[in-house]
Amino acid sequence: FVKQDYEMLSNHFDVKKVNYRTPKDIFKIARTISNSDLTYSWFASGHSFLSVLLSKIMGKKSIVVAGGYDVAFAPEIGYGQYTLGWHKRKYADFALKNADLVLAVSDFTKTEAMAHAKPKNIEVIYNAIDTDKFRPGSGKEERTREDLVLTVASGLKNVIELKGLDAFVQAAARLPDAKFIVLGLSNDDRDTLKGMKSTNNIELHGYVNQEELISYYQKAKVYCQLSYRESFGVALAEAMACGCVPVVTNRGALPEVVDDVGFSVSYGDLESTVSSIKRALRDNNGTRARARIEERFSQKIREIKLRYAIERLRIKSPRGKDN
Repeated sequence: FVKQDYEMLSNHFDVKKVNYRTPKDIFKIARTISNSDLTYSWFASGHSFLSVLLSKIMGKKSIVVAGGYDVAFAPEIGYGQYTLGWHKRKYADFALKNADLVLAVSDFTKTEAMAHAKPKNIEVIYNAIDTDKFRPGSGKEERTREDLVLTVASGLKNVIELKGLDAFVQAAARLPDAKFIVLGLSNDDRDTLKGMKSTNNIELHGYVNQEELISYYQKAKVYCQLSYRESFGVALAEAMACGCVPVVTNRGALPEVVDDVGFSVSYGDLESTVSSIKRALRDNNGTRARARIEERFSQKIREIKLRYAIERLRIKSPRGKDN
């Protein structure tokens, strides 16, 4: 996320990167802010608290991106910054309340941010996908997609419950003629899921690089995001951009991303999940899914909206180049 926005903003502004890792970095951050017109921070947390605070002291503008985990409160699955210590919540509250602009990555995330704080200026600019990189295979590859159902996880805490991987494994047992794959698992989570699976039509993999990931997207007919919650669903959008038909839960921002180009199920509803995967495998047409991403969630759209958001804060260079 950070790298993508840095590259986009660098096309229009003079952008300097600065990280907060130790208290010594405060002095470096302060010097950088003093020579800038605006600060742009991903996630409402300790580092953005510092950025917004110093910006206010120095009379600079500030933007904070609410990305999801930072404004989440899901104690029933132990997920979200607002389930942590009081100081974490206070840092996030201050950043959200005092930034000149808060950018949420979805309407769902905007609602969550507003439930914790009352930002004086908040708007939605969706996450973005590089649709030139994430695209269907060409020629024969695209015409011969496998009956493959894919999902992508990560090494997050409670990832099995968070991403609905137990339902994914159970669905595989009910659909033995299709192949199911989970990517991105930690060793511990892979071992746990091995104990759950009862058929041989499911593969459990760890981390794969981006080129391998795209290759999986281009082979699969169906992509599942059976999550308890999602602030956006980047892997889902990547898969859709590659032509996969989506099957998602009706939670978080997933309906915003999919709209009517895929299939929606209730979290943990195995019967509905199996039925929807069957229908998605027969659908065999991911062109509408890709068109949805190109029309609503491309990098070009995010870049334009980010630039205009900064310009509305009247950040301009006397040289004529935005600064």
